[in-house]
Amino acid sequence: MTEDLVLPTPREGVAASAGEPLLTVTGLKKYFPVKGGFPIRRTVGHVQAVDGLDFQVAEGESLGLVGESGCGKSTTGRLITRLLEPTAGTISYRGQDISHASRRQLAPVRSEIQMIFQDPYSSLNPRQTVGTIISGPMEINGINPPGGREKRVRELLEIVGLNPEHFNRFPHEFSGGQRQRIGVARALALEPKLIVADEPVSALDVSIQAQVVNLLRQVQQELGIAFLFIAHDLAIVRHFSQRVAVMYLGKIIEVGDRDDIYSRPRHPYTHALLSAVPEVNLTDTETDGRERIRLAGDVPSPINPPSGCRFRTRCWKATEKCATEEPPLLQISGNQAGHLTACHFPEDPTIEAREEDIVLDPALAALEDQDPA
Repeated sequence: MTEDLVLPTPREGVAASAGEPLLTVTGLKKYFPVKGGFPIRRTVGHVQAVDGLDFQVAEGESLGLVGESGCGKSTTGRLITRLLEPTAGTISYRGQDISHASRRQLAPVRSEIQMIFQDPYSSLNPRQTVGTIISGPMEINGINPPGGREKRVRELLEIVGLNPEHFNRFPHEFSGGQRQRIGVARALALEPKLIVADEPVSALDVSIQAQVVNLLRQVQQELGIAFLFIAHDLAIVRHFSQRVAVMYLGKIIEVGDRDDIYSRPRHPYTHALLSAVPEVNLTDTETDGRERIRLAGDVPSPINPPSGCRFRTRCWKATEKCATEEPPLLQISGNQAGHLTACHFPEDPTIEAREEDIVLDPALAALEDQDPA
């Protein structure tokens, strides 16, 4: 092992400024066609997986993207990396529109935007050695680092906490956490400016999640890499990201600084999301003074989403206005600068317990009202 190993210095401009937009997304949409009919299969509808996203990621910044399963988080990540073609909208990277760029136009950008995939088992080729997997991006982009690719791969393995002597091993010889570290090393091979991390720890044991998250934090801080961190674990997102965007049914409904989002949320869905986070240090008879909100039903179908505000079918504050007018994502009076909310009737900026729990499921409410036997 190399004794005086240090992380490679970031390329020019990566970590210098944390205020300039590195990535700007405007009106981003992705609709998947639904086929039906016999004998001729024709398009009978569309799954509106992502429907009009607007956000920015600054250089060296980490933006967390949270929400329920099926809200469009992973699709957004694949659109940013151009693994999927957008239906509409603009993806601007360093001022260059890459929304519908050809493979030749994307070639200079590909090395600067990398992705860490959710499943560490299916994202690595089982027929290739670790050395081949990590050196593959360098070979494809014609990069020959000083000392050769093998030396660089061994350095990357050590950076992510693996033994450089494992260069010739295959993925099946590693645990899930080790495989995800290999995925991180592969993403770092080209010294990117932006990494899209698609739920990078959701498939790992809890004991391993903290190790991988801390590794990513170290990489971000020392290399100045910007992150779009996609996750459904609110605790991990708060630990990793400086800003947080909350998604619901293909739309961003609130975005702001992590302290504002977690301590002073304004959108009803954000309140409900935060109230579902368990408090592990309390006994059965203790309460933590936080509000409790339990929503009825599931997220509506993205094939036929509700009119107006998409959360109105599960919201306790919904009125006729919510059904006819879609609330814009704006800064509400009293919010900190940059804290945007899409709601006609925003909640008070607090997460303190209410006089009564909000229970929108009638069956659950009836069950709780029954006297114990």
